[in-house]
Amino acid sequence: MRRRPKIPPAPLPQRHGIDPVRLRLPADGSWTTIRDHLVDRLPALGRERIDALLRDGGIVGTEGPVAPDAPFAPGAFLWFYRPLAAEVPVPYELEILHRDEAIVVVDKPHFLSTTPRGSHVTETALVRLRRDLRLPELSPAHRLDRLTAGVVMFVIRPEHRSAYQSLFQDRGVRKEYEAIAPYRPGLALPRTVRSRIHKERGVIAAQEVPGPPNSESRIELIEHRAGLGRYRLRPITGRTHQLRLHMSALGTPILGDPVYPVVTDPAPDDFSAPLQLLATTLEFTDPVTGEPRRFTSGRTLAAWPAPGLPED
Repeated sequence: MRRRPKIPPAPLPQRHGIDPVRLRLPADGSWTTIRDHLVDRLPALGRERIDALLRDGGIVGTEGPVAPDAPFAPGAFLWFYRPLAAEVPVPYELEILHRDEAIVVVDKPHFLSTTPRGSHVTETALVRLRRDLRLPELSPAHRLDRLTAGVVMFVIRPEHRSAYQSLFQDRGVRKEYEAIAPYRPGLALPRTVRSRIHKERGVIAAQEVPGPPNSESRIELIEHRAGLGRYRLRPITGRTHQLRLHMSALGTPILGDPVYPVVTDPAPDDFSAPLQLLATTLEFTDPVTGEPRRFTSGRTLAAWPAPGLPED
């Protein structure tokens, strides 16, 4: 098997907590210059922007800035800063639950992405933490859906990254969530839901499809009041949108969900109806220190009716 080339360290530092874009040129091609290849490869960036970056030394290789007429170099690595579009600020703060030499654990608000993705770059938990805590090498141990609030863990040191990420990949973390959804008197709970989930790239909603299960969730009713239920959810696996899809499939879609059972398109600055899903607990044995760890969210879900209302 052909060995993958070792990726050299980026010659450009982070800017405002955001890494520069890294590109590797193809092993072959008919381009005369690097500029010609970039024009073909990055049409969204545009010829004028590419020419300006090259002219100003903004595209950098391992040997320094790339000249506007630099010949095409098969397999070469390049770096540059992406132009950042204006983003709607998420008007909620990250709460730090724990910080030591190895990890940072936060209580993430609704609407804030865990990591840069798509149109959400600067308004993400990772970028905020890198910038505010001055931790440029911070990386996520796992990810929490942008619309879901609650406990998320980040790793401070690169040498510890694999150990903490493996905890989640190997199901060594006990995760617990809370959700507010319609109450169905005839729904037998608790129950374990298993299904095969397929998420197509570029399509917002995941689907349950025929085939061997690749997802498993434990769903319990904690209490019910005024036609709503407060549910405890324990994901055994970690498929995209797993809990949201399983709850919807039971006829109890989570309040505020813009995807399940029907995809809607709320405005980017509409923070009025947060998804009523909260990652309440992370519990595990620390792979670095061997200590038992348990982190709990201090947030609550706004849609739960006040005590004193009659139960159904």
